[in-house]
Amino acid sequence: MTADLDDRLARARAAAAAAGLDALLITPGAGLRYLTGYEALPLERLTCLVLPVDGTASLVVPGLEEPASVASGAGKLALDIRTWQETDDAVALAAGLLPGVRRVGLDDQMWAEKALRFRAAMPDAEQVAAGAVLSELRIRKSEAEVEALREAAAAIDRVHARMAEWLRPGRTEAEVGRDIAAAMVAEGHVRADFVLVASGPNTASPHHESSGRVIQAGDPVFVDIGGTTEAGYCSDSTRTYAAGDPGAEYRAAYDALQAAQAAAVAHVRPGVTAESVDAAARSVLTQAGLGEAFVHRTGHGIGLETHEEPYIVAGNTLPLEPGMAFSVEPGFYLAGRHGARIEDIVVVTADGVEALNRRPRDLVILDT
Repeated sequence: MTADLDDRLARARAAAAAAGLDALLITPGAGLRYLTGYEALPLERLTCLVLPVDGTASLVVPGLEEPASVASGAGKLALDIRTWQETDDAVALAAGLLPGVRRVGLDDQMWAEKALRFRAAMPDAEQVAAGAVLSELRIRKSEAEVEALREAAAAIDRVHARMAEWLRPGRTEAEVGRDIAAAMVAEGHVRADFVLVASGPNTASPHHESSGRVIQAGDPVFVDIGGTTEAGYCSDSTRTYAAGDPGAEYRAAYDALQAAQAAAVAHVRPGVTAESVDAAARSVLTQAGLGEAFVHRTGHGIGLETHEEPYIVAGNTLPLEPGMAFSVEPGFYLAGRHGARIEDIVVVTADGVEALNRRPRDLVILDT
């Protein structure tokens, strides 16, 4: 793992130099964990990786966080861990490690308060967002990262396999959601990041929050769930269920959705564009008369964050490359009536695609 992190730091330096930057300033978040292995707490106290394109890399940390930083991957890397105490000016300490720099990249998730303090501490340095530099590094997953995503997908698949334990008429969405969240931890996540249980007319809302609505016999129910594993990689999978037969009209619409999702996954391979995957799903739903009911992009990248590059959406002409991992999740949503979504995480391989989620994609009609 240390060798991987050393390589990431080296590639980050090279990418920053290629972007015309003299250094990167990375505060807690996925970027810091990717580069150092340190999952630092985002606090009012400054933790910051100071990464010049030339010279010594440093990790500035509060003194009380030093043991955690040393115990992480950061403690094994060729960087200086610089601690500061409560009465010290941590921003001045970090800025002082970059004398004479003219252009610095700040990670996109840096708190505004800290970004403004760095601007004041480095008045002669232009500050720009470093997101493009970091996303270019993270967008292609290594085999170790793909394996971590496989494990996350298998963990969420095990939760979906147990849905009949909890989902039945007479229970509220929130009650089902609490059971699912507990199962996510039991099945291999360190935390449940989100649990969306939408039933009946609530399935017409793509991001419906689990509510006190009582599930009724015949209701369609979509369950969109995701969490983070010990390795830091995320799961995200949606399956649609029904608490009894939802009727012929719904089943026909669901068949079209299933065909759209299958068409989009089958289209994935190196060289095709991100927007063409979106088009593959959208065209099937349009032919079925559901095109206007598909109101969101087809997918998003996934890794140390649930949403990251690449985004599978119209207008994104990015050619897909091996190692890119993202969701394929078309849906339809008919206001006041019902909706559905099917979501898998896939990864681009050397000659095609691997679907990491393995659960069946059929509409699951549960016994009531």
